[in-house]
Amino acid sequence: MYKSVTILYLVVFVTYIFFTRQPDYLDGEISSATIHFIKDSTGKYSKPKALFSVGKNYYTVGANYYLRNLTEGKQVEVIYETAHPEKAVLYSFWGYWITVEELIGSIILFIVLFQVAVAVTKNPTAESLKEQLEYNPEKKRKYDD
Repeated sequence: MYKSVTILYLVVFVTYIFFTRQPDYLDGEISSATIHFIKDSTGKYSKPKALFSVGKNYYTVGANYYLRNLTEGKQVEVIYETAHPEKAVLYSFWGYWITVEELIGSIILFIVLFQVAVAVTKNPTAESLKEQLEYNPEKKRKYDD
């Protein structure tokens, strides 16, 4: 039971991830970008931004994310939709494909639903237990006449 539930969880999670990325992986354009640290509006903190160009226009997108270390001048890739290049995101496994919020949320959901399934099937009633023990599958012919 554990293997089948885990495999089902992984299939659903991977399918969810593939079809919910914004900008869309299948329709998006991938371009190279350079990391630059730009001071925020207060002028106290520098945040990494990915600078890239589409035609003659230049765009910057936020590149800071949990557990991601970027250095000034590093070459990265961004993914964007051609209609809205200002909504681009850094194209990397950690941050585009897998996000912390989705990972934690899906693990919590998996644990809760698994515990519910175990609780429902854990203590069967005496009648259902007797029925399960007395069950004899009906012999079927291989081919119908």
